[in-house]
Amino acid sequence: MENIQKIFKSVLEADRAAVAICDLDHTIIYMNSAAIGRYEKWGGRDLLGKSLLACHNEKSREMICKIVDWFRASKENDLVYTSFNVKENKDVYMVALRDDDGELIAYYEKHEYRNRENMKMYDLSTDKQ
Repeated sequence: MENIQKIFKSVLEADRAAVAICDLDHTIIYMNSAAIGRYEKWGGRDLLGKSLLACHNEKSREMICKIVDWFRASKENDLVYTSFNVKENKDVYMVALRDDDGELIAYYEKHEYRNRENMKMYDLSTDKQ
């Protein structure tokens, strides 16, 4: 099982999008490297262990709590589209994380960028400018 945890952490670390996972008390329990960099001006790594709600305005806090309550209401409630960021051309979602029995154990915000990839397909060269 420990190896699986390392693999899952590696998957999150490899993601170019910010991933910050919160427990059900809204405490930030994990941030990948992209999230630490993205939120550097708000504390970066120091946000770990702090409340996600403290990082948002009153309306956002209210919506986060409503969404988590909706996640709790049904094992089928797993994904909510929350916004489109025009500047970064991305969609933003909140995602429920569940255990093997379908019980809610945490949640995170998912960023999906709409930009077309600019890497060459199957480019295995070491010079990736």
